[in-house]
Amino acid sequence: MKMNPLGRTGIKVSELCIGTMTFGTQTDEGESHAQIDMALNYGINFLDTAEMYPVNPISSQTQGDSEVIVGNWIASSGRRNDVVVATKHSGAGLGHIRDGAPITACSISEAIEGSLKRLKTDYIDLYQFHWPNRGSYMFRQNWRFDPSKQDTTSTLSHMEDALEVLQREVDRGHIRAFGLSNESAWGTSQWLRMAQAVGGPRVASVQNEYSLLCRLYDTDMAEMSVHEDLILLAFSPLATGLLTGKYQGGAVPEGSRKLLQETLGGRVTPRVFEAVEGYLSIARRHGLDPVHMALAFTLQRPFICSSIFGATRLDQLEHILKMDGLRLSAAVLDEIDQVHIQYPMPF
Repeated sequence: MKMNPLGRTGIKVSELCIGTMTFGTQTDEGESHAQIDMALNYGINFLDTAEMYPVNPISSQTQGDSEVIVGNWIASSGRRNDVVVATKHSGAGLGHIRDGAPITACSISEAIEGSLKRLKTDYIDLYQFHWPNRGSYMFRQNWRFDPSKQDTTSTLSHMEDALEVLQREVDRGHIRAFGLSNESAWGTSQWLRMAQAVGGPRVASVQNEYSLLCRLYDTDMAEMSVHEDLILLAFSPLATGLLTGKYQGGAVPEGSRKLLQETLGGRVTPRVFEAVEGYLSIARRHGLDPVHMALAFTLQRPFICSSIFGATRLDQLEHILKMDGLRLSAAVLDEIDQVHIQYPMPF
């Protein structure tokens, strides 16, 4: 398993990362622990979770259960030093987490303490802000994104205050590195600039959606990643299962996410299945598994990337892990470019 640097932190993470957002809803604790064990046996050392997980559905009754399940694995296995654990501080809008309040200097230490308890660990390797207070164009909000009402002074003041608290948490040994999620090029650049100006942990990573079907990261964000030594943690590299082909022809497999979310978070559109068929046809022509092709694509971008994937069942994980080391040929990449030009933003 290839290891990538987590920014300038000195931490190395596997190019594949286990996402845990189904741990506690679609995936029970026993199956979740078996997945972590299997992933480690294949060389994966990276786990990503969040205080708001699990999802499908998101609820106050299950909030934090994914961290609890990971924490129980840490406690029972004794293998804390074998894994890099990433988790996230929720932003504004979730009523059952801090009454929907935004990220503040006061909430950071409280949220970290809660995650540490649930994870049954003394430290978090990568602590991320799940989405910015000012809003985000991610999750299909790019179609009507309007930053004109953002308050620049308030945003920069928040960054300065947050970095001061985050540095205290680093000094206390509670977190090792800081990352962002669902961020823009401007936002990330301001976090970098502010850390240099006033101190605090330098942003090591950005966790944004990225796949053959969602390539918003390819321009300004990609350039920033290269020049600033920032790793992309690509979430939903299989586009919530669309790129597996399992939903083609109107199929909705038993136990699939589409049974719980009919539109897959706004990803189901009239054009998306045509785009998926374009990628599936490339895989067929070149004798590639479409799951492996989709994941390998993310790992060959001109910026360092670790792909976060989720598997609800152990056999799905086993299938994914068989792609270890796959690299796509120039011919395949050229054909992928042609489909992307035809269907640049299918959702």
